[in-house]
Amino acid sequence: MGYVKGLKCRECARPYPTKPLHVCEFCFGPLEVDYDYEAIGRIVNRRAIEAGPPNIWRYRPLLPIEGEAVVGRYCGFTPLVRARNLGKALGLTNLYVKNDTVNHPTLSFKDRVVAVAVIKALEFGFPVVACASTGNLANSVAAHAAEGGLTSFVFIPADLEQGKVLGTSIYASNVVAVEGTYDEVNRLCSEVADKYGWAFVNINIRPYYAEGSKTFGYEIAEQLGWRAPDHIIVPAAGGSLITKVWKGLQEFHRLGLLPTVSTRMHVAQAAGCGPIVNAVKAGSEVIRPVKQPRTIAKSLAIGNPADGYYAFKVVKDSGGTGEHATDDEIVECMKMLAATEGIFAETAGGVTLAATRKLVQQGVIGRDDVTVISVTGNGLKTQEAVAGALRVPTSIKPSLTSFDAALAQLPPVSGGSGPPRDS
Repeated sequence: MGYVKGLKCRECARPYPTKPLHVCEFCFGPLEVDYDYEAIGRIVNRRAIEAGPPNIWRYRPLLPIEGEAVVGRYCGFTPLVRARNLGKALGLTNLYVKNDTVNHPTLSFKDRVVAVAVIKALEFGFPVVACASTGNLANSVAAHAAEGGLTSFVFIPADLEQGKVLGTSIYASNVVAVEGTYDEVNRLCSEVADKYGWAFVNINIRPYYAEGSKTFGYEIAEQLGWRAPDHIIVPAAGGSLITKVWKGLQEFHRLGLLPTVSTRMHVAQAAGCGPIVNAVKAGSEVIRPVKQPRTIAKSLAIGNPADGYYAFKVVKDSGGTGEHATDDEIVECMKMLAATEGIFAETAGGVTLAATRKLVQQGVIGRDDVTVISVTGNGLKTQEAVAGALRVPTSIKPSLTSFDAALAQLPPVSGGSGPPRDS
């Protein structure tokens, strides 16, 4: 049983039925899912959630599916890491990393949204599921379509990282590489969706798909012991994630699961493609598109973000702000996160950490503030970004003498006391 009343327009609040629709036919505003919160409140409480499965479906009454959760059974409930080493490096005592580098099955937060989208595609009777993607979404659509027994078509920019191309093709998806930017890919997909009637997760079933991102915020609050943090830093491409994390916290408060929500939401983008951060810094709700993104963070390289205005609004309404990250800072912070916490994040994680560091330096984030950095994808997908910035392996002969000579040329060993010695 689901608790969806239908869809409604974000702008004019006009109601719509539960169908594969995404734009209001009167004001052209985006549609979102409208829930029966009164009914949800009668069955949802902390104890009920804690007794649920260790995946996103522990929050099922707040997700827009009607039948069985036939895909995504192991998706979600990823670690909230208490990042003491990284916190020490940044001068923070209460730093956490929400680590979706280990999300199942394709190692990014997109598995959350796609699990919901594919179930809706099945419920609506679509034979084909498709998407326009900068990489992570492509991987997830291909994997979940395979699990759900659907044919998939994935449209990507032709210059995408090879790890993400391979990580899509392995699922026997129909991968279409388009010679153009993501925004050009997305425009093409709107035409394809209209002509062929397929379920495009980020077009005609976008209202349902986007709801999966709320689970990222739900988990943060639950894993913090049912409290909202002081700060959450979120990377932005299309801008949907930050809006849904905020929505999730507000829903928990509305249902009495959180006593208060005073979280400041901060948006992080690459300097070479940061239209939302540009708007935040300018104090203008006008999102000016970036026509030619130039950044190694290709997963964030969406020059005309679909939810840019709403992401801007969340930042402003929550008292947050935004920061950019240069390519050099992205690489440096990918290495920092790995070296301090053992988390290998993709380029978007480098963006988020670089932005967080700037916010700390600016005094926006205080030393003792409870702060959560959102890490949304695995670094194995974007190895090219750091390949030339790492120390090459030390080559030796198979002898202790050869190792001793090599060790003398390496930086001094520091840290623990080493293994115990025989007495």
